[in-house]
This record gives sequence, structure tokens and C-alpha cells, in this order.
Amino acid sequence: MADKCHLCLLGLISLSSLLTVNFFSSLMYFISSGENVRLSCNNALPNYSTTVELIYSGIKNKDAESHERLSLGSDCSLNIKNITKEDCGFYTCRPFVNDKQLGTDARVSLHVLHVSSSSSQTEISAGRSVTLSCQLYSYSYAGVSCDDWIRSERIHLFWVNQAGVKLTRSDSRYQILFSSDHCISTLTTTLLNEDHNREWRCEVTHRNQVKASVTQTLSRVQSLILIKAAFIKLLLHL
Repeated sequence: MADKCHLCLLGLISLSSLLTVNFFSSLMYFISSGENVRLSCNNALPNYSTTVELIYSGIKNKDAESHERLSLGSDCSLNIKNITKEDCGFYTCRPFVNDKQLGTDARVSLHVLHVSSSSSQTEISAGRSVTLSCQLYSYSYAGVSCDDWIRSERIHLFWVNQAGVKLTRSDSRYQILFSSDHCISTLTTTLLNEDHNREWRCEVTHRNQVKASVTQTLSRVQSLILIKAAFIKLLLHL
């Protein structure tokens, strides 16, 4: 008698019609883009020989085990490598015995923290302004805004410096803005020479516990003035 544990990846299209999904009660995972995550299936059936199938938007993936980023454990856990912002959303583990569902679905939500820069490394230099954007990618559906969600779950998104000190709007060097429409925090500053290899870190906390963080390092900060001065000095010696 073959027992099956179906791991269902519910895509955005299939979720858009499921307005009964309880966004606030699902088990939440926070992960930084580029990292790996293991989503557990808390309702997996014990003491059964188990086969696993992967379903995405209602379509069975027969070659799930060989997928380059996804792998399924015998305990119905889902492993995702090199997380991208597109991986955010709801995931449901659904156990079956003899092709009949046994018990209820175990639903988890995956939230991905991602940082990007307004400038490429070649455009970065002292004296120029740069904007770092930190966004928490989460699946949203009708009736639940980012603002409602973060208030209810006591989620905070903020920037810290290399020493781990939280950056605030009171610091005149930084302009920090937060958009509750898209769960995004931006940090804008004018670069200094000493910002070469400096780290800015964005953190997300859930109920006062740090859940994920992403570090942005600007490694090519150079002063155009110093370069010009060195060039002039070289010419004088010719």
C-alpha cells in the first residue's frame, strides 16, 4: 500500500482566488535572497513509507527531484536553494493516503528580504549620491496591505551600520524613507572617501527578533578630486 505525501507549491495565480487563506496564522519563514531555506511539513504522516510529488499551480512536476533549485525530503520538507524574490508566497503541504487526503493542509508563508543599489559599482565614487533599497517581498492579496500586516505581526524593517547601530532619520547624513505600500525601506546618502568597503545592513525583525538581514558593501568608492590631484601632480613631474 503506497502512501503519498503531496507537497503543493501554490503559485500566485492559484492563490489569488483563495481569499479564505489566513495570512496571519500561517507559519512564517524570513530569508535573505541568495540563501537556502528548508520549509518543513508539520503534518507529515509518521511511520509511513513515503513518496513525494511536487505540484505547482495545479500541475504535477514529475522531475521535481532533479530541479536545480528545488529538492524534496522524505519527510515532505521542501528545500529551496539560492532564494530569489520570486520565491515568496504561500506553500502548502498536503498528506495523502491511498489517494485520499488525510488531515488538514499545513501552510507556510515565505518572505524574502532583498537589497539593491541605484548605482552600479562603476558609477560609485565619493561625492556622489547613492540610494539603497531594502524590500521585504511577501505575497499580498485582497484586503491585506503591507501596513496592516507589519502592524499586526510587529514586523520592522530598518538599516544598521557596521557597528550594528540602527540608523535613524535624525542622522542628517542619511535620508531614510519607508513605503508601507510595498514594504520597502530606502537609504540615501552622499558617499565619502571613508565609505570604501563600508557595509550597510538591512534587517527585518518579527516580534523583536531578527529574522533575516542583507549586507550591501560599496567597494569602489574613490574620490574624483584625489584622482585629479594625483594626475596633476604627475604632470608636474614630467
